[in-house]
Amino acid sequence: MDAMHRLILWDIDGTLLHTGSPGRQALELGAARVAALAAVPSVRMSGKTDPQIVNDILVAAGLSGDDAGDLIPAILAESEVLLESWSNRMAVEGGVHPGVRDLLTELDAVTGVRQTLVTGNIYPNALCKVRAFGLDGFFDVEVGAYGTDHHERDRLVPICLDRVRERRGETYAANEVWVIGDTANDLSCARAAGVRCLLVGTGGGGFAAVDALGADAAVHDLVATGSLLELLLH
Repeated sequence: MDAMHRLILWDIDGTLLHTGSPGRQALELGAARVAALAAVPSVRMSGKTDPQIVNDILVAAGLSGDDAGDLIPAILAESEVLLESWSNRMAVEGGVHPGVRDLLTELDAVTGVRQTLVTGNIYPNALCKVRAFGLDGFFDVEVGAYGTDHHERDRLVPICLDRVRERRGETYAANEVWVIGDTANDLSCARAAGVRCLLVGTGGGGFAAVDALGADAAVHDLVATGSLLELLLH
């Protein structure tokens, strides 16, 4: 029997957990402070990278593309400070989605399975979020890929695959890699890299938003630990 060899790439927001208001507010208030915005336009954040979200806020506020681009690094740095200061708020207002902790625990116990994060969050914010809920120990965060690495989500899986090869000496066939997410953008980034995708209906759009997208699998939530392990490991 072949040894188990799987790389599980987790999205954060909507998939693993929800942060309540701090996740959104950190980016919005960061933009307001750095760009001196009197009002912050509300933009859709689901499925985007943090740099994309901040750019969308600035453009919606009337800044030109070049002016917006110049401000993005400072805004993201401010969001990092804000989110870290609100870690306790996140733990109170947010929560881990159903079944997540059990599935992470079971996968963590399987020799030959490596779990990491592939997320639009910049690295510090990604780590802050999973730490706030005590999930950070499940992930090899050093080989993950983040909004820090590229503003286009479709570029993130190859970055992760390069890192796991360079830092852990591991290579994975396409059918040994799963992206787990909650939006069409998670599926897009998986397809761009030729790997498999499991979509879960715990994001803002619910199951209806992911059911017909054509992922390798789609589920309402991650409660059915046994059947999910069968899917991901076989």
